[in-house]
Parts: sequence; C-alpha cells; structure tokens
Amino acid sequence: MELKRVVVTGLGALTPIGNNIEEYWEALVAGKSGGAPITYFDTEKFKTKFACELKNFDPLDFFDRKEVRRLDRFAQYAIVASDEAIKDSGINLDTVDKYRVGVIWGAGIGGLETFQNEVLNFANGDGTPRFNPFFIPKMIADIAPGNISIRHGFMGANYTTVSACASAANAMIDALNNIRLGHSDIIVSGGSEAAVTMAGMGGFNAMHALSTQNDNPQTASRPFDATRDGFVLGEGSGALILEEYEHAKARGAKIYAEVLGGGLSSDAYHMTAPHPEGNGVVAVMENCLRNAEMKPEDVDAINTHGTSTPLGDVAELKAISKVFGEHAKTININSTKSMTGHLLGAAGAVEAISAILSMQHGIVPPTINHEHKDENIDPELNLTLNKAQKRDVKVVMSNTFGFGGHNACVLFKKYDE
Repeated sequence: MELKRVVVTGLGALTPIGNNIEEYWEALVAGKSGGAPITYFDTEKFKTKFACELKNFDPLDFFDRKEVRRLDRFAQYAIVASDEAIKDSGINLDTVDKYRVGVIWGAGIGGLETFQNEVLNFANGDGTPRFNPFFIPKMIADIAPGNISIRHGFMGANYTTVSACASAANAMIDALNNIRLGHSDIIVSGGSEAAVTMAGMGGFNAMHALSTQNDNPQTASRPFDATRDGFVLGEGSGALILEEYEHAKARGAKIYAEVLGGGLSSDAYHMTAPHPEGNGVVAVMENCLRNAEMKPEDVDAINTHGTSTPLGDVAELKAISKVFGEHAKTININSTKSMTGHLLGAAGAVEAISAILSMQHGIVPPTINHEHKDENIDPELNLTLNKAQKRDVKVVMSNTFGFGGHNACVLFKKYDE
C-alpha cells in the first residue's frame, strides 16, 4: 500500500508572546520573552512567582459568558487556535466531507484549574458534595477536540493523546499516520495547556522542576546556559491543519510544508529525569529519520525540547551529536522555550509551528537569555544564541519529550511540488 503524502495547510497560535500566528512569529524573530510575574493568583508563599502567561487574552472576545463558564481555559485556548488554523486553511466548511475531517489533539494535564477549584470548593464546604455539573466535562483532557468537532461538525477521528510534554507531537504523528493510511482527508491537530494555577505551580515546585529566579522572570528561561535552574511554566495552544496532499492540491490550498515523518521512543529510565546519555532521544531521532526516509545530513535545523533544565539540555545535545555526527555542527539548533516558556502538552505544536515558519521565512528564531557557557556542551554546536539567524531551511526537526520518558520527534520539509 502506498502511503499518502501529508502537508500542512493551516496554522493557529495562542502563546505567551503572541495571540495569533503573525504576533507569535514576530515575537520569535525579535527574541521576545514571555516571562512575567503571575497575575492569576497570589504567589506570596510560592517558591516560583512568575510564569509565561497569555497577555491581553479575554475569552469574551471569542465566547459568550455561558460558553466561558462551560469551558476550562485549556479548552478555550484549543478552540481559539484551531479556529485561526481552520480559517487560515481556507477549508470550505459547507462543502468539505466532514466524515473525513477529524481532530486529534494533545494535552498533558487538561482542565487542572477546574479540578483545583472544584476540590477547593468542596473542601471548604460542609462535606455536602455540591459540584458543578460541568466539573467533569470541563476537566477531562479529551474535551478539547470534542468541542472543536462540535463547533465545526467534524465527524472523523476524534481523541486526545496524553504523553506529558510530548502530547501535541504525539497528536501530530497520529494525525500524520491517519491521513497517510487514507482514513481521513484533513485532521485538525495540535495541543493546548493551562497549568499556570496554584496546583500546577505548587506541584512543579515540589518536584524542583521550575526556575526560581524571581528577580529576573524575563531571563529565567535560559536553555543551554550554565546558570539554568529549571523550566518556566507557560500556557497556550498551537493548531495545525494536516491534509492529504492531493486533497489540498485539488482545492487550491496554500501549503506551508510537507510532514515527512515522525518518530517515537521511550527512555525506560526514570519517572522525570532523562537518561544522562540521551539514549531514548537518540532512538527517537533515528526513528524519525528512518520513518521519513531521510539522512542525518538532510536536516538543516532542529527546534530542541530545550527546557532549561540542568540535566535535560545536556542529554539532548549529546544525543544530537551522536545522531548527526560532524553534521551536527552545521545545523541551526534552537530552543524557543527560552521565549514562550514550557507549554507542556502544547509545546510540540507551538514549536512545530516555529519550525515550519523558519522554512517559510528563511530565519531561525534565537535561543535567548544565553550569557554563560556550559563546559558540558560542545562549543562547536550552533545554538542560535540570542539573535535570529538567516538560513535557507529545507528540512527541520522538532523534538518534544515528556515525564515518564515519552519521546516524540517530527520532521518537516519545505514544500516542493
């Protein structure tokens, strides 16, 4: 059976540095940081008092008050980004075969704020189980693609992938394979997360996973820098329209890129820590290249997982050197988490969008906030430090890894008829 070609025909983004694709890309190229003091709750007793929240986002600009009450923020974000991507794709919702349009979405946590607030309300009550009737439907991770399909009448495959911070990349790989095998013409894919909550910040602080550089929230996310001390929590959503090539071509769709392949692996090592030699990361990149039928020397740029953690950054770069050999020194390597923070289950989507736009515009966004060289990192690697670099990017890789050792890698190619 010959596999179908799959292309990207629409993009949507809601991020800490831009509330749509245009704003997001401009901020990436400019090296803008989304780090700032938390506004959602009182952080006085918290170890970390900052995050990468959305800026100037009002759900009432997109939903009526009734809808807002029924949607957790992570689902709101999913709908807003997917609406932008669907509009961008130019899909005719009146004529498209909606039985062949699906939604495969990623979320690592889902409605954490809803869960937190309902449990707090119960704990502060008299023991009577008074829960909001929308408690469960607001909270469950699969409600985001459910709401997207209801909104547009899409009746194809519909589910959520959950693999911590690899969730959105897993969703894109599932979408790729679904279309490749001929099951769907179009899949709305991506991921969303809204974990900047008391429970989210407290939980990650308890793991010592977050940066505590409260005096410098804008520079706290510093991948590959010797003084990095943990990731900065972000929120938002990224959406991509994946479409079968002939279907896209027949309707005259704008094509951003071709999705060449995806790879998966497991570290099989530790609940939260990466393997120090990056064995699982080596495997996932090799699996991705094999699936895409590409050679290491074909890759021009890599948007790394690069979370700004002491162990993770070094392990990933070691793995890149193992997989790509001497060619690794010619690749533009970057981490856009230095600007957006870590969007957890949405990270793979917003970073894939950055990777695709780097091919479109011939510019690789920078890894900002780098001041101190880490002696454990090969100085010959081009980490695209502090300033965007112009480059003709033809093939780009996007890495995402999750707690539990989940690794996912997606490879995109500049569109060529």
